[in-house]
Amino acid sequence: MTSILIATRSSDLALFQARQVQEALTERGVASELKTYKTVGDKRLDQPLSEIGAKGLFTKELEDDFAAGRVHCCVHSLKDLPTEMPEGLEVVALLPREDPRDVLLVNAAVGARTLTALPGGTRVGTSSLRRRAQLLALRPDLEVVELRGNVPTRVRKVDERVVDAAILAAAGLHRLGAADRIDQYLDAPDWLPAAGQGAIAIQIWAGDGKSRELFAPLGDAPTMIDTAAERAFLAALEGGCQVPIGAAVLRGAGGSTLHGFIADVRGERVIRGSMPLDESAPSRTGAALAKTLRDQGAGDVLATLHRAFDVPSPQPE
Repeated sequence: MTSILIATRSSDLALFQARQVQEALTERGVASELKTYKTVGDKRLDQPLSEIGAKGLFTKELEDDFAAGRVHCCVHSLKDLPTEMPEGLEVVALLPREDPRDVLLVNAAVGARTLTALPGGTRVGTSSLRRRAQLLALRPDLEVVELRGNVPTRVRKVDERVVDAAILAAAGLHRLGAADRIDQYLDAPDWLPAAGQGAIAIQIWAGDGKSRELFAPLGDAPTMIDTAAERAFLAALEGGCQVPIGAAVLRGAGGSTLHGFIADVRGERVIRGSMPLDESAPSRTGAALAKTLRDQGAGDVLATLHRAFDVPSPQPE
């Protein structure tokens, strides 16, 4: 491969992430180009993600061209990748992870800068059922408003007071040089991000030895360990855009711990748990924590959610 063709979404954030892969390749003397895509998730901005329903809302178009041999690899936000990928594809490397936390942005006219200080009735925008559930669990007096669009669009809607405030990922704001817009970081474990949030994934064919040799050295070991646990937790609960699930590994002097939760969409029932992370088998930790939550009633929450969205309920392993 004299020049690597990289598939990426066309948003500013996706391009920034793909260019990080390009820069890593350039440092190794490898030329590359970007091929950009608009996915169904990018095009159907008039509908909540939970209503569109299909898996791979931000990845399918890239993977289809990859399968047709038109590109050499795909670069994704890891949190956008379904835990079940098309047969034969795998994530070979994850770049060092950005801050995985969610953050709060507030229009200055609101006169508050934290979730607890927001006046009752404040309109808070988000397209995520996970964020919606956590917001309503903490502040049922807030009005949660559907907010779609790329990061600059959502920031602009806060500025123009289409919404009073919004919840976004810290990673996107950091990468786009907009960290100064953040009013509050929402810290784990009290507030949990999406599994894999903040990580950039490089996807290849599992049997492609040349691509593995090229991309595997770009992987960051702590990121790959932590997100393996988070995504195994998500997979064991069959989570997607229709299920409010969060997960995060917190590292400390005494070791690492996986935290996870599942909730109904109104935040009226939230089931939480945590488990020490076995770094030699992170996926096993994720599956074990999911089982613990099922034993506490997560299966009932899942069944209710799947009935609401008219999809088959997953069966426990």
